[in-house]
Amino acid sequence: MTVRTRFAPSPTGYMHIGSLRTALYAYAFAKSQNGTFILRIEDTDRNRYVEGSIEKIYEQLKLFGINWDEGPFIQSDRVKTDIYKKAAHKLIQDGRAFHCFCKAQTKDEIKEAHKQGISQMRDLNCRNLTPEEINKKITEGVKPAIRLKTPDNEEISFYDFVVKKNIKWNTNFVDDAMLLKSDGFPTYQLGVVVDDADMKMTHIIRALEWLPSTPIHLLLFKYLGFEIPQIGHLTDILDPEGGKLSKRKGNVSTEDFLSAGYLPEAILNFIMLIGWAPKDNRELYTIDEFVKAFSVDGLQKANAMFHVEKLNWFNQQYIKKLSLTDLTDKLTDFTDTDKETIAKLLPLVRDRLVTLKDFNDLTSYFFEKPKTEKQNPEIIKHAIAVLEKEFDGKVLETEARKFCAENNLKVGDYFMALRLATTGRPATPPLWNVMSVLGKDESLARLKAG
Repeated sequence: MTVRTRFAPSPTGYMHIGSLRTALYAYAFAKSQNGTFILRIEDTDRNRYVEGSIEKIYEQLKLFGINWDEGPFIQSDRVKTDIYKKAAHKLIQDGRAFHCFCKAQTKDEIKEAHKQGISQMRDLNCRNLTPEEINKKITEGVKPAIRLKTPDNEEISFYDFVVKKNIKWNTNFVDDAMLLKSDGFPTYQLGVVVDDADMKMTHIIRALEWLPSTPIHLLLFKYLGFEIPQIGHLTDILDPEGGKLSKRKGNVSTEDFLSAGYLPEAILNFIMLIGWAPKDNRELYTIDEFVKAFSVDGLQKANAMFHVEKLNWFNQQYIKKLSLTDLTDKLTDFTDTDKETIAKLLPLVRDRLVTLKDFNDLTSYFFEKPKTEKQNPEIIKHAIAVLEKEFDGKVLETEARKFCAENNLKVGDYFMALRLATTGRPATPPLWNVMSVLGKDESLARLKAG
């Protein structure tokens, strides 16, 4: 059997960091088994469609090195082939679905109804309409949707190959799910099953949020005579402050992190290990190395925690791996400083960069006069006299130590006064390195002002 997996995002906006993880694990599983990875765009919910999102999905996957073997297949294009309509009408003919003439509800309206204790499990308005009543409504021009006729008092179950356990439901608690909308577009529930069967998926790896839909999918696979693929659900990514990682709590999209100055390689490596554990303690992987090491047995059974401190560590490791030339090129997207100046300043701050955005803050004192309290005038006067005579770091240190010994001062206090006078900051790269970049005239001007 050739393994076939897919990533099937909806183009409703940004790509969530959890979606990137789903795509990565599905890709790695297929590639580790010499299988095929398919990209499918599920865009049949036209109310939530965001212009440009499809192109952004392609761009992001390619940026992270997750390249698909087949596709992209776009559901709205496949609607024109009537593949979903034919499946829905087969269910009608077999008595497994029914026409529904009720006003369409949004997801929010359905959630609100559940909160108020209004049952959504069975559509009592349309489930038992007679053929005559159905034909009358259609003749009157009312376009029906099609719902699943979920059976009562049955048990449905499957083995989740990710969490490695059997999960079951009583069908009394499974909705009469909407399958085909009155405009002819399938809902997620019908579209995903028809496409997974048509594209011969062998394994489905998806987010935990889709677990409640699984009994509906299992019924549809059965009723349509499709072979059921193996299905596995990834655990949630949790915010350290509690609950699932969500937009209202801060950065959660791949674009957010890229815009914040994180490298794609660092983001991907970080995501690899949120929910998957290698057999050894290794942490740094290229995508090809990850594929070779990947095993579905390494997928964790407990929810993973998103620690931005760990992402920062990964980013620093990948920044250090870059050549100065490559890092300079990448920094041009995060600063207005010209390339020549970036190259001059970069060696001073490279080891302190957590994200590419940090460059501006770490180097701002080269472009702005320091704003700080006046420093010890005797120290400043002494340093000015030494540097005017000879602008040399070793000479300055030798003379500073003599001065401190004669005046019962700490050498650290001496150089702190110079640092504050020249940069306005108590912590910088080595002071002489900073003064060398500033140059003699600017260094002396700042000391005199301080």
